[in-house]
Amino acid sequence: MSESKTVKVEKTPWHLWLTGIVGFLWSSMGVLDYVMTQTKNESYMEAFTPEQLLFFYTLPAWVTATWAIAVWAGVVGSILLLLRKKVAVWIYLVSFITMLITAFQNYILSYGMEVIGDTFTLIFTAFILFIALGLYWYSRAMLRLGILV
Repeated sequence: MSESKTVKVEKTPWHLWLTGIVGFLWSSMGVLDYVMTQTKNESYMEAFTPEQLLFFYTLPAWVTATWAIAVWAGVVGSILLLLRKKVAVWIYLVSFITMLITAFQNYILSYGMEVIGDTFTLIFTAFILFIALGLYWYSRAMLRLGILV
């Protein structure tokens, strides 16, 4: 005779769906910004000054790479969160760390503060970092509660 195992499957909490979907949409906007900037989309980039365009178009390759990792990891982390995968925690952490590195390079180590460091941009950058950290913390909480497997 074979024994049957019963596994209790926790229902996905509504707030995980909300966080995952909003996180996906938010991160997708970051991907859009990255892609439009890297492809030098004229209609998208016309909002920037010549100095800002020069700044974006001359970013070191490693900064472009950390920016790409940050935005794409946000999208992947959100998908993994929606799939209730525990690896979402680590992907969100990678996204946050690479965003932090990118912002540090752009505003502290280079001249980004001079060309794009207006009050709105700085507040928005802080908000982006706050959201990334929040997604990491949220996914960690879901892991501790056993929601992510």
